[in-house]
Amino acid sequence: MKGLDKLTNTKLSAWVQLAKTQAEPGQVADRIPQLALADPGWFAVHICCESGQAISFGDTACIFPLMSVIKTFSLLYLLEHLGAKTVFGWVGVEPSDTPFNSLEQLIADRGRPRNPMINSGAITLADKLPGKDASDRTLLFCQWLNQLAGCQLRLDEVMLASVRSTRSKANQAIANYLAETGYLENLETALDTYEQICCISGQVEDLALLGKLLADENSCFSVQNRRIVNAVMLTCGLYEASAQFAVKIGLPMKSGIGGGLIAIVPGEGAIACYSPGLDNIGNPVAAIAFVEGLAQELQLSVFS
Repeated sequence: MKGLDKLTNTKLSAWVQLAKTQAEPGQVADRIPQLALADPGWFAVHICCESGQAISFGDTACIFPLMSVIKTFSLLYLLEHLGAKTVFGWVGVEPSDTPFNSLEQLIADRGRPRNPMINSGAITLADKLPGKDASDRTLLFCQWLNQLAGCQLRLDEVMLASVRSTRSKANQAIANYLAETGYLENLETALDTYEQICCISGQVEDLALLGKLLADENSCFSVQNRRIVNAVMLTCGLYEASAQFAVKIGLPMKSGIGGGLIAIVPGEGAIACYSPGLDNIGNPVAAIAFVEGLAQELQLSVFS
């Protein structure tokens, strides 16, 4: 029996309680007014196993925007549609040791985004998504994910209005520089698409079903593309803390400021968490504490 299949509801509950007590209290993201309404004490987990077993615990009815977790799947989408050679002509795969919205990093790299998991890389890829405009691109992308993963994601219009009401000056500056250096075809469409796909929302089960696409050895995706996405998640998915957690946890992971976290256990399944209290880097505190405890107890690290 594989590690994830050994879990029971009782064990899961115990691990969640332990993670919540061990984790430092996180801060809910407050730059976007709608995100600031979340309760920092909310916690949900859903685990999808390749065997078909599923197990969940906590505030699983909560609906939240995927925010930066979506970057993983926009990368996968473009790899499947356009191929690695084309995609990595636009972005690199090198980790960044600066914050996810750093203009300084982009300038130091002369306009080439360091990787797809930071904002400069994700805005560049948003510019390349198929579709005639931002809304069309978001709809096609969301439909593709729902069809392949069997989830029920949708664009949260209220969240999107909140994002647009306080548009990030850092993202605007990044997009301006990307346009100046020739990495964007249409600055406004790129930013609009990026904001929309970040507001694609669902429950923690939906996120786990997405993650299972990357864990399942028999999934419909090419082995190479799954391998690429998992590798980039492992080295870049938790921003400048990625290397630290590659050592501590050893799983491909991606976080978002909406409180979502996905961890891939290749060949076994996916662990999805929702915990809106964040650390100062922008990673969900209790969710990471939970995955760390679970990975160590069940020896889930890809390096085991």
